[in-house]
Amino acid sequence: MIFACGLSNYHVAFFHLSNHAFFKALLFLSAGAIIHSLSNEQDMRKYGGLIRLLPFTSIMLLIGSLSLMGFPFLTGFYSKDLILEVAYAKYTISGSICYWLGVLTAFFTSFYSYRLFYLTFIYNNNSFKSVALLVHELPLNMAIALMILATGSIFLGYIAKDLFVGFGTDFWNQSIFILPVNNQQFDAEFIPQIVKLLPFFGSLIAITLVNFFFYINANWLNFNKLNLRGVHAFLTYKWYFDVIYNKMLNIPLLKLSYHTIFKIIDKGFLEHTGPHFFSTVVGTLSFTVRRLQTGHVYRYGYFILIFFIITIFISNELYV
Repeated sequence: MIFACGLSNYHVAFFHLSNHAFFKALLFLSAGAIIHSLSNEQDMRKYGGLIRLLPFTSIMLLIGSLSLMGFPFLTGFYSKDLILEVAYAKYTISGSICYWLGVLTAFFTSFYSYRLFYLTFIYNNNSFKSVALLVHELPLNMAIALMILATGSIFLGYIAKDLFVGFGTDFWNQSIFILPVNNQQFDAEFIPQIVKLLPFFGSLIAITLVNFFFYINANWLNFNKLNLRGVHAFLTYKWYFDVIYNKMLNIPLLKLSYHTIFKIIDKGFLEHTGPHFFSTVVGTLSFTVRRLQTGHVYRYGYFILIFFIITIFISNELYV
């Protein structure tokens, strides 16, 4: 969507946003169903072989993944490929750079999307027996929600493309204005066919690579045999970004927040000069005043006499 906005094709960005809402929601809900079914396990390396246990969920996730990849004639295809074609149709250096970056992004998207499906449903099962015995399909009410999203992920792009981005459509009713110099949608219809098919070929290559790495030659992934434990750790810990982030920012910030801001300032200075101070003063005064309430009439008369004298004295002083 941001890609399309950068190309000043805002109607295309909105079209992709509406398409993205369906297949991304389908992927999230399918992922949640899988995680819940596997006793909240979120490590895909402990999945595998679930297509026999979760056939419906596997179909839903496959539809969402293919639509996210921009597989032909699914919803994501109509907006994703249009964005790439519009970038190429600019016929400028910046437009060409954007196009090739988009194609590369589409390749990686296809790789991790199909890898997600393969490791979860096709690859060898790595779940614990106690977890696998509890695997269950979705209940009907959740399945209906996924089916609605799957229907949108398949048909919405084809149905709504003329409404959102069709030539001559008045859907936006002048709410979106695009300068003619920035509107390459018409030129995108006449770019070379290979340019239009390149993202699809990239998706096929990504799917082939996943099958090669995980099925045909799985030993390529055995980092221990290849003496690449450091590389495996580097990738497993996500390039150590989280470690660096926690050590350099999170932990010092938490220590500062707890030991300085909370203990010294909040629970120390502010507490003792604010609520604690006033509660102590009020409590002390209340206890003192309470001791004056003895129930003896002569003491009450004594206090009345004293305050009467004080009042007369103050009145005389003010009068003088």
